[in-house]
Amino acid sequence: MKITVEDNNIIMEEASSFDIEQILECGQCFHYEKLKDKDYVVVARRHLLHIEQTEDKVIFYDTDKKTFDTVWKPYFDLDCDYAKIKKWLVQNEHSILKKDGVLKEAVTAYSGIRILNQDFFETLISFIISQNKQIPHIKQIVNTLSVKYGDPAGEVCGNTYHHFPTLEQLCKVSENELRLCKTGFRAPYIVAACEKLVQDAELEERLKKASSKEVLDELMQIKGVGSKVASCVALFSLSKCDAFPVDVWIQRIMEKIYFDREAQKSEIISLALELYGSYGGYAQQYLFYYARENRVKI
Repeated sequence: MKITVEDNNIIMEEASSFDIEQILECGQCFHYEKLKDKDYVVVARRHLLHIEQTEDKVIFYDTDKKTFDTVWKPYFDLDCDYAKIKKWLVQNEHSILKKDGVLKEAVTAYSGIRILNQDFFETLISFIISQNKQIPHIKQIVNTLSVKYGDPAGEVCGNTYHHFPTLEQLCKVSENELRLCKTGFRAPYIVAACEKLVQDAELEERLKKASSKEVLDELMQIKGVGSKVASCVALFSLSKCDAFPVDVWIQRIMEKIYFDREAQKSEIISLALELYGSYGGYAQQYLFYYARENRVKI
């Protein structure tokens, strides 16, 4: 990876395992807007980014080197060797099952995916919202909450963007007001999550040091947070890369390629741990995107 600074833009060349469309569109984040092909606006970590990818470079517009190093480099997980991870996943699956499965095809087709390191609070609320919702609807609700209750983040191409509300800001929003933002039955769950974080100010720091099981156990004590939401929060904001969220797409693809029958979520998670170990979260993202894009059915 080669980094240069040009007219207050960061130019990243020779970037392997990086496809901005795959990274943002694979269901792990919701606070972004697509301007055109491989040209996006991202609001994250209290920063606003206009990012565009061409065939041979990635441009971080209006970004200085310090912001790139401290915000976007960790956010996009740029210090992680994804080539090594993908090789291990495919070889390990083969060594256990004695065959090259769909995972190899998924890794090849969507080799540009990276797991984002997102804000804990925003990730928790976003995935509470995500329950029984399609990605466009989730994005719409996240944007509505940000515009109504978050701080302005700035402008890109004449459009104004807002940060996701902070805990302090969202705590002031009533359950009824949340329902007006189309959160539906999730409104009381959002209120409960905010109350939990106010009561336990050390929760995030404690969870960062905890095991994945401990993270899931604690997060699932929050009203409305099940194993899938807890696993997503663990994976996308707490660096628990063995977490393996199971939604309808993952259930379908795992049943299709490994079970050839309907399987319990507990069976799927157990097999994922055996096959992928500490890299389960990476496998999940490749398989999720593959299943969704190919409309996999069992």
